[in-house]
Amino acid sequence: MKITVANPIYDSVFKFMMEDERIARTVLSALLKKEVLTVEMRRHEHPNVTRDNLSMFRIDFAAKVRESDGSERLILIELQKTWLNTETLRFRRYLAAQYNAEENMLKEEEQRCYAMPMVAVYLLGHRVGDIEEPVVYVNHKAFDYDGREVANCDTDPFINSLTHDSIIVQIPLLHGKINNRLDKVLSVFDQTLVADKNQHVINLDGKLYEDDPDMMHLLHRLGLATMNADLRQEMNDEDEYFSAIEDRDTLLMEAKAKLSDLDAQLSDANAQLSDVNSQLSDANAQLSDANAQLSDVNSQLSDANAQLSDVNSQLSDANAQIRSMAQAMYHNGVSLEVIAQSMNCRIDDLKALLGLS
Repeated sequence: MKITVANPIYDSVFKFMMEDERIARTVLSALLKKEVLTVEMRRHEHPNVTRDNLSMFRIDFAAKVRESDGSERLILIELQKTWLNTETLRFRRYLAAQYNAEENMLKEEEQRCYAMPMVAVYLLGHRVGDIEEPVVYVNHKAFDYDGREVANCDTDPFINSLTHDSIIVQIPLLHGKINNRLDKVLSVFDQTLVADKNQHVINLDGKLYEDDPDMMHLLHRLGLATMNADLRQEMNDEDEYFSAIEDRDTLLMEAKAKLSDLDAQLSDANAQLSDVNSQLSDANAQLSDANAQLSDVNSQLSDANAQLSDVNSQLSDANAQIRSMAQAMYHNGVSLEVIAQSMNCRIDDLKALLGLS
């Protein structure tokens, strides 16, 4: 027998379901693995679907539970549900606010106050890392220096005021298998059972719940939700809200991808510019070497010119001495032939030297 019920992954449907005290006890008893005797819903938070920021649905419960030894204890249950991957800082801020709330304090003798023991329950529409278990229990323990567990710490009000247990449910890992009481309760969240053409409803096998009055009551409540026009509209609003968020996230991812490509191109351009600068630096070094070599050549040429000038000066002095000697011999009556022979030069050159025509 197929039963069609509203999908409690929607905040509006989940709130409608958990507002029923019997259902709240059924769900919380299965999660805590303890009998919940009484439960009182406190404040809750519902996302404003017209607001463009991510919100989570939260409900606080004050519950009286029966422990394994038969004793009864009052605890605070912080139930937080989210569709999308959410920063843990959002959860931490909310828990911090509950730790500080006066209404969560228990007064004992001598006017001492202790925070009510707390259990944080997270119903996540996404996976947590590589954890494969659909439900994870994180329980605090107390140990001595040698690593031995300290007895009775779980009942001490001081310790319970400062620490809390957590239950993490990964809804994407619920795959229709029912092996225990919790599996049966959480099966109504199994998104693999969503109707093909309408994600607002889930199709369940009624035979699995026929012998369980509490679950039949829960399914009846979810069945009523399918006929509630206001809830259907709120589910449509949530679809539009998260669709807008997904569209925005898609645009952000595309923008980030384009920015990453631009960064890669800029990195390549910078690398090419670095190569050009390196080549330019090499060229400048080679030009500097060439200029240094040219400077050496100019210096050597200057030295050669100086030496040539000295030689020319000496040659000029020698010519002046030769002219003077020739003129003296000529004025003393020595014939041109004898002067030319003694100077080992031609008579025409001698006449040119003496300025004779």
